[in-house]
Amino acid sequence: MKNIKFVIAGMLFGIILIKSQVVSWFRIQEMFRLQSFHMYGIIGSAIIVAMVSIFLIKKFKIKALNGEPVVIADKKFNWGNVYGGLIFGIGWALTGACPGPIFAQIGSGILLSIITLFSAVAGTWVYGLIREKLPH
Repeated sequence: MKNIKFVIAGMLFGIILIKSQVVSWFRIQEMFRLQSFHMYGIIGSAIIVAMVSIFLIKKFKIKALNGEPVVIADKKFNWGNVYGGLIFGIGWALTGACPGPIFAQIGSGILLSIITLFSAVAGTWVYGLIREKLPH
């Protein structure tokens, strides 16, 4: 019962994803075909909210709920992120789902998304196997 707040937050997040049509395969295809602004607007607004949030966290030195300071480390550019992003984008375009919406799709009755979920888990497992051989 102590984790019920996380279950409720997850359910609300899923409802928002479904109502905003973020989990719609057709909306995602429109985005990748450059036929609609819908998904770009949602992604863009999420980026703006994240930018403002990080700015405010740094400016006011906001602490976590447990009192520890929030540390947002700078990251160096890595070509592996570009390659990984391309692989991620191809998978997203083919399946119509990225990791968050997979669960919302399954929860909304799109049971074919279970294959996408297993594929994402398999891809993560393969990455874990070859991680040491990749340039980081």
